[in-house]
Amino acid sequence: MDVGSVTAVSVAVVGVVGTLLSALLTQRAADRSRQRERERAELARERRGELLDVRSCYVALNTATRQYLAALTDQVHALRRDGSGPVRQRLTDARDQHRDVYAEAQLRVPDPVLDLAGQLSRELGAVYGMVKRLDAGAPREGDSVTGAQERIDVLWHLLREMRRRMRAELGVPATAGGREAALPPPAGQRETERGEGTPSTPGTSGTRRGRDGREW
Repeated sequence: MDVGSVTAVSVAVVGVVGTLLSALLTQRAADRSRQRERERAELARERRGELLDVRSCYVALNTATRQYLAALTDQVHALRRDGSGPVRQRLTDARDQHRDVYAEAQLRVPDPVLDLAGQLSRELGAVYGMVKRLDAGAPREGDSVTGAQERIDVLWHLLREMRRRMRAELGVPATAGGREAALPPPAGQRETERGEGTPSTPGTSGTRRGRDGREW
């Protein structure tokens, strides 16, 4: 075989090897791209799952807090009527439910929301103690039905602020005019709202209005 033939064969071999290497490198690049895409998709699924878990926790916390406040409001109205009846048990049940939901929230919700939830929990406990002492006829200095109602009114406003923080964490915008956007429950779950009536109508469902006439 002469030199020209050898050269031609060498060039052919190099060309084949180059083609094979190019195909191999292209395949590896495609594999890496698909792997990165799978990882991004998995991270996105995990993030969606985390958001759904937090959202469910927010709904439960909002519902439990509203029911607790509604039960406290009804108990105060009952004290004004000199009779508590079944309202006592509903208040105890609402307190216990809120305690359980808040305990779960402590492990799952971010600090901006948890700070407000903790403040609400402490204030709810303080008002609960005052109301129970008044109901038992053993008030401490400073305890009064009027004082309890005033503290409950403040807590309704604090609950509204907590809902704003929840929506901000979930990326839910406020509606036009600054009104609250709804925080709907997950599919298949309906939030039960009871007791957010006007001060003259205890136990009425719907939007609560303060003494200044503004909706809470």
